[in-house]
Amino acid sequence: HVNLVPSGGGSVQAGGSLRLSCAASKDIYDNYYCMAWFRRAPGTEGEGVAAIAKDGSTFYRDNVKGRFTISQDKAKNTLYLQMNNLKSTDSAMYYCAAETQNPEYCSGGYWPATAPNAWGQGTLVTVSS
Repeated sequence: HVNLVPSGGGSVQAGGSLRLSCAASKDIYDNYYCMAWFRRAPGTEGEGVAAIAKDGSTFYRDNVKGRFTISQDKAKNTLYLQMNNLKSTDSAMYYCAAETQNPEYCSGGYWPATAPNAWGQGTLVTVSS
């Protein structure tokens, strides 16, 4: 049973934009404390990109601040990541994830070093320079 289904990946030239979506099951959306996007490029460690707590607080890694925006539509149980001014270094498989067990995950410093407990499959973003 897949609870998080991402979409929206694709190929774009540097400077372009993409919006990733992640449809969450009702069970996830009723019980999450924090939802997040992670990414992993080939041959690298995964890294947290952005996170959003249930109260709407947002968190970003430094090199996407001002370019990426995480948001959610609670009526649609959907998480988004708007990515603008994309760079070739943003190329990676992007994963959406949710934390349903630790209420301090977003604001208590656990993101991004600690993996959330629920993961979706990835969606590939390729940025050509």
